[in-house]
Amino acid sequence: MRIFRNLKEIPPGFGPTVVSVGNFDGVHRGHREILARMAQSAAKRSLQSVAVTFEPHPLRLLRPAASPKLITPLAARLELLQATGAAATLVLPFTAELSRMSAEEFVTCVLHDGLRAVEVHEGPNFRFGHHAEGGPEELRELGRKLGFTVVVHPACSFRGHAVSSSKIRGFISAGDLRRARLLLGHSFCIYSTPAPGRGIGKNLTVPTINLAPYAELVPANGVYITRMRIADEWFDSVTNVGTRPTFGEASFAIESHLLNFHPVNLTPATPLELVFLQRIREERRFPSPEVLKEQIVRDAAHAGRYLRLLHATATD
Repeated sequence: MRIFRNLKEIPPGFGPTVVSVGNFDGVHRGHREILARMAQSAAKRSLQSVAVTFEPHPLRLLRPAASPKLITPLAARLELLQATGAAATLVLPFTAELSRMSAEEFVTCVLHDGLRAVEVHEGPNFRFGHHAEGGPEELRELGRKLGFTVVVHPACSFRGHAVSSSKIRGFISAGDLRRARLLLGHSFCIYSTPAPGRGIGKNLTVPTINLAPYAELVPANGVYITRMRIADEWFDSVTNVGTRPTFGEASFAIESHLLNFHPVNLTPATPLELVFLQRIREERRFPSPEVLKEQIVRDAAHAGRYLRLLHATATD
């Protein structure tokens, strides 16, 4: 997939295109349905399919206090967008200038002049332009004026739940990884690097990796069954998200205990991917480190049973 970081990077003569515009946070089932239809239509017509997204999220500029923590920061979002079959992604820098564009200016500059769009795919809640003045009907009218068609897809639901990024954020924030995974269509992940620990894992003889401070969405405090990718190798793990209250002064950390650990090369720059599968329990204070160690053993056994079944199912 080609990635354009602004309109100026689009080469002369690129297109015509079939396009979808959105924040695409999480690249959930609803996003993927629209993007798959976009890519299919482009392939049938021998056109380029392009997903248009924004960096940063528009609310970080327009209403910082209301800006959501992201399910998928840009690097993860681009990987997921590539998997939809899009031929290219345009990452528009969301600036004050862009935010002041009227609906007509945005469509003319980005879709018509920049991407030579002949077809645009969106969901029913799509809004664009200054103060979100434009919606599907305005887009259709501009399409008639500028020479492109508009396909508005129905709202997506799955197993009785409306699929939206905000609903998925709510499930993750509550620690409900099962429902979040149902609506995402994939597991929730955190992408980070190692951070120095406090030596507690070593004292408990449990191989432990702490994640560096993470600015985006994390699950509710608690203990989770997870899998961790260190560089190109996967490890089963149990992860504590929270303040580790058993050890005195509270300090937030995401701390993973590797179940099938063996020595690996680990530097502060080593990429880590932490996949959250299921919540085991809430975080709580234990009367002593020894009691906590006993609980960690029980948590590891619980996780081991779950992961053995997961691995067996994956290989069937």
